[in-house]
Amino acid sequence: MATEIRIKAERRTEHGSAPARRLRRAGYVPAAINRRDGASQTLQINAHELEKVLRHQASNQVLVTLELDGQPLPTLLREIQTDVMDGHVIHADFGEISLTEKLRVSIALRVTGEPEGVRTEGGILEQTLRQVEVECLPSDIVASFTVDVSHLKLGQSLAVRDLQLGAPYTLVTGGDVAVATIVAAAEEEEVAPEAAAVEGAAAAEPEVIAKGKKEEGEEGAEGEAAPAAGAGAKKEGAKGAAAAKPGAKEAAKPAAAAKPEEKGAKKK
Repeated sequence: MATEIRIKAERRTEHGSAPARRLRRAGYVPAAINRRDGASQTLQINAHELEKVLRHQASNQVLVTLELDGQPLPTLLREIQTDVMDGHVIHADFGEISLTEKLRVSIALRVTGEPEGVRTEGGILEQTLRQVEVECLPSDIVASFTVDVSHLKLGQSLAVRDLQLGAPYTLVTGGDVAVATIVAAAEEEEVAPEAAAVEGAAAAEPEVIAKGKKEEGEEGAEGEAAPAAGAGAKKEGAKGAAAAKPGAKEAAKPAAAAKPEEKGAKKK
């Protein structure tokens, strides 16, 4: 059964970041409540009183009766915001509820017991589901459900449909979802030191020999390629010289034609 929590709340008239900071400096927490008719209302709550109450609550959803204008108002604490530096509550959100109507909430799962598959078969317990969604009356909200897993053997699983929550609770989470499983421990392959040394030496030796042959082959290929390249250069040079000879003969003709003029000049 849920523990009854009562907190005095007051209406808040000022809104905005600046009034909210003044409110926190005065020792109050800005809050808001969503009414059942869809309206929203802003409140202020004594910070010390709220933090003292939350300090003893393990659940994220807490049933709280707000004393507003002298009248009790049943609510569910939906969300709280805390300061990242000091952890103090800086804002709270509530939702008005009816104590006679069921509501949907998420409740934590806490596994207990040492599974047989862990104790005698060397398995490992893996919890794959941390909370379950249920429908219940507000007065039946609890911090967590206790789940016994001591009977699980290696390879066995506990599903949501196997949970025995009691008559007040209707499961909403799918029944096939696994809550916990006993799995085998991972086995590592062991290699003898002597075998590992022999395999390492056998793998390293061919790699060095292959590398040496490759280098020798590359050097031989480079040595053979060099003369071939030289021969090609000689042929190209010879072709260039042959191509240049006609030009040299043409250049010599004007010189030969100029010789008679020179002789004529001597006769004068």
